[in-house]
Amino acid sequence: MKYVLRFSFVIAFVLSTMFSFSQGKSKLAFEKLNHDFGTFKESAGVQSSDFIFTNEGEVPLVINSVRASCGCTTPSWTREPVAPGQKGKISVSYNPKNRPGGFNKTITVQSNAENATVVLHITGRVEQKEKTIAELYPRQLGQLRVKRNQISFAKIKQTEVKTETLELVNDTDEPVSVAIKKSPGYIKATIEPATVPAKGKSIVKVTYDAKAKNAYGFVNDRIYLTIGGSNDYKNSIGVNATIEEDFSALTAEQLANAPVAVFETTTHDFGEINQGDVVKYSFTLRNDGKDDLVIRNVRSSCGCTAAAPAKKVIAAGETAPINVEFNSRGRKGKQSKSITIITNDPKTPTSSLRISSTINVKE
Repeated sequence: MKYVLRFSFVIAFVLSTMFSFSQGKSKLAFEKLNHDFGTFKESAGVQSSDFIFTNEGEVPLVINSVRASCGCTTPSWTREPVAPGQKGKISVSYNPKNRPGGFNKTITVQSNAENATVVLHITGRVEQKEKTIAELYPRQLGQLRVKRNQISFAKIKQTEVKTETLELVNDTDEPVSVAIKKSPGYIKATIEPATVPAKGKSIVKVTYDAKAKNAYGFVNDRIYLTIGGSNDYKNSIGVNATIEEDFSALTAEQLANAPVAVFETTTHDFGEINQGDVVKYSFTLRNDGKDDLVIRNVRSSCGCTAAAPAKKVIAAGETAPINVEFNSRGRKGKQSKSITIITNDPKTPTSSLRISSTINVKE
């Protein structure tokens, strides 16, 4: 009986194997696995190539999926089954827009063939297109163009005078006159030449006198221009700076006796509040130095947050509250705001406080 069962199992295995071989397989054979687009200009646009394949198997070939390694590469392919001996193709397109330089991308092909996964490659090099005036100078001021409509002096000492420049470009076929209409007294601005030639440029030269500004921290101003005779208020250039106190002239003795700003805590969470609630908190600032601590400036990151010190001068060893009020009107969800405190502490002239809350909206 055991012999019969064993013999039956062998017969079944042989028949199963013969049946599977009789089914046959499809075979995916590409004419090429790689394509080099060579060097081409970005302005030439999308480049395409076809990968031709033949089904060298015994049953119809079905392409199940074609996946590119990058969104810049778009494949399309023969969707219907390909009979034995017949051909199909996979078309691959590469978009070079904003992608200068060499590239090497893969396209993974999966099918019902005995070689179920085949990887194709496309390579090439993109030459960056020459940018237009509009691309190089994307912002407009009247008939003129600029790279940006603001000048930033970044960090500047309170005793410094600095100069920056800005290009005004005329992309029209006619000359355009330009003049300074209005600027703050601590900002001196000149334009050379005063008439921007057709297809030419002028230079705006801006000199910032931080001492004359007499402020601390981040400040923002505007210079207004007359362009082509127009006094449109939109024809203006923003000027910003972060003004810092100059401690470089302090002696060793002055530094040793300098004020020291210390906050008992720099964060406060109001927790959950209802929209429209006005909440308050006082941060405590202590002077651990030997000289008077002077609060130069207090600035909030949002108009919803008001902050004011109880006094501007804190004697050695004394404390003073920084009163903060947060108005939640029109706001919802998690909120986080900052308050910047600038003092005459030479080691830590800038301190940051932060308040947070979660605002519930009543249905």
